[in-house]
Amino acid sequence: MSNYDEQYEVKGLKYKQLNGFSEKQISFHHDIHYAGYVKKRNEVHSKLKTVDKSTSNANYSEFRALKKEETFNASGQLLHESYFGTFGGDGKYTDDMDVIKKINEDFGSFDDFKQDMLATAKAARGWAILAIDPTDGKLRNFLSDMHNDGAVWGAIPLITLDVYEHAFYVDYGPDKGKYLEPFFANLDWNVINDRYKKFKDVY
Repeated sequence: MSNYDEQYEVKGLKYKQLNGFSEKQISFHHDIHYAGYVKKRNEVHSKLKTVDKSTSNANYSEFRALKKEETFNASGQLLHESYFGTFGGDGKYTDDMDVIKKINEDFGSFDDFKQDMLATAKAARGWAILAIDPTDGKLRNFLSDMHNDGAVWGAIPLITLDVYEHAFYVDYGPDKGKYLEPFFANLDWNVINDRYKKFKDVY
């Protein structure tokens, strides 16, 4: 048995459209882009089972190319599952939520957190990610230009904001800014709070 035997399935959605997101936008994003990362991760795993490892080389080898694309597609899968998994709410939260208390503690206020995440999203080419920093357990917004670029080892994502053009172009064209408010308006803070409580004591 090989650890490359694992084959992943596309996770379904509990909604077809959201406030500010058309069914067409969500369908393209989920059924084509996200599903594509899952499909390619499975293809990479299948090829890694039989690739000639004896020719592995840092300049170029088929093994190196597959290992690079393994992390790109695996991260694309995981970040998108987090992205779609935190939708379905109305964007409302309560001050007694553990994650909101932590946000207020680490950022100073929820408004300061949101301003920081919006600035990160506008500066990013791929993702703005609220995550638990393994260095000190604080919450920070990290910028990632590609799925497997800009990541902090051991960081645990709580909110993943996709700012690739495929995430908003159907509904908003090139206006990334108009996409950001509907993103926050659809967050399910109960899901985010549960995710935080699950992982907050890891570090």
